[in-house]
Amino acid sequence: MKLKDKIVIITGASSGIGKSLAYEFAARGANLVLAARQYVTLCEIAQALEQQYAIKAVAVQCDVAIETECEHLVKQAVLTFGKVDVLINNAGISMRALFKDAEVKVLKTLMDVNFWGTVYCTKYALPEILKTKGSIVGVSSIAGYKGLPGRTGYSASKFAMNGFLDALRVENLKTGVHVLTACPGFTASNIRNTALDKDGTQQGESTLHEEKMMTADEVAKIIADGVENRARTLIMTGQGKLTVALSKFIPGILDKLVYNVFAKEKNALLK
Repeated sequence: MKLKDKIVIITGASSGIGKSLAYEFAARGANLVLAARQYVTLCEIAQALEQQYAIKAVAVQCDVAIETECEHLVKQAVLTFGKVDVLINNAGISMRALFKDAEVKVLKTLMDVNFWGTVYCTKYALPEILKTKGSIVGVSSIAGYKGLPGRTGYSASKFAMNGFLDALRVENLKTGVHVLTACPGFTASNIRNTALDKDGTQQGESTLHEEKMMTADEVAKIIADGVENRARTLIMTGQGKLTVALSKFIPGILDKLVYNVFAKEKNALLK
């Protein structure tokens, strides 16, 4: 699939990977429907993209945890452009708290955004994407393959997303719809700054070494290539590929390796 003149919906498009995706897809000639809660920021991004790349970009305020807003998002895309070629389920939040300390509402919030947001948007976009034989993308995580300490809700939501997309892919083997599961490793973005702590407030500062991570722009390029090539799954880092392999063959040793990595983060939860 070449992306020129395709209609692409991107959720969580106001910052991080979502913003980088908007710029990457615009650079390849796609017209965009950008969704996020931060409407003013979205409008600024949409205007900048239109001026820089001579494409059309529409901003839609949308909280993906609210089903009716996801329905409105897709309706707005169809009303504006007449079709949908690609849906990128990118909106997501993280957490940082041991399960024994975390309030249950924190895990529920993560499931509402990361998993149910994907389900809602996909539910309303799928009839349109069936018409165009387009693509449904889920921006998941290595945390969807390996549970990460202090991120029980995040890992649960990404495992759920992976299972949902996997089943959806099989259901659509004969329909022409492409389903892509994209799993970045640790990416330098604001997702850790906005991660929820044990009582649901934002932690405000990353505890990991952001300078050593993939950039959001690198992730966006890999995903755009994956859509064009109709890839099935993207595991984006050597560390991620190793994690997936070890989880299959020596899971007990992987448990210890993961524990040791997270015991070394700033203000470690594991002692």
